[in-house]
Amino acid sequence: MTTIDLGHPVSGDVVELILEDHRRFESLLRELRDSSADRDAVRQAFATLHVAHALAEETKVYPQLRRKDAVSDHEAEHGEEEHAEGHEALLAVLELKGTDTQAFDDAVEELAKVVNHHLTEEELTILNPARDEVSEKVRAELGEAFAAERNARIADNCGTLAHVRSIVAAARKEGLLDDDEDDD
Repeated sequence: MTTIDLGHPVSGDVVELILEDHRRFESLLRELRDSSADRDAVRQAFATLHVAHALAEETKVYPQLRRKDAVSDHEAEHGEEEHAEGHEALLAVLELKGTDTQAFDDAVEELAKVVNHHLTEEELTILNPARDEVSEKVRAELGEAFAAERNARIADNCGTLAHVRSIVAAARKEGLLDDDEDDD
């Protein structure tokens, strides 16, 4: 099985660290679309990074940005809803047995659509305000906290099928996933 480096930052500006992960997501999505890639390894790496990144943002970054008034409650909650939608699309990819089917390609296309939408929106509505309204010192402190949480989750192998299933189930229970959203 191919080993995929997810990076192991320990410090830095939180905005830059999040952007580095966003570029990793884009690269992993390209690999998921590549039929010559070890797609099973790539989807496992993507799952691990997606879960670790989202949980680190939700526990370490969004609450601090709310307290600093850099983002509104609505923007942070919307970010969490989009993470849940990403987890749900990821679950569909993880649950497929083979990686060489039309169903897999369709699931990857949906995952890419959901994740790319979130990356764009987060960069515009959360990361830009964080850049403009939060001091360098606080961004560095947040970067350290984000990196530590992210790396701990990666070390715990947080992207397993069972764990992603439990995250999606919890998100449904919390009302973060609206089952009617496919209609709009």
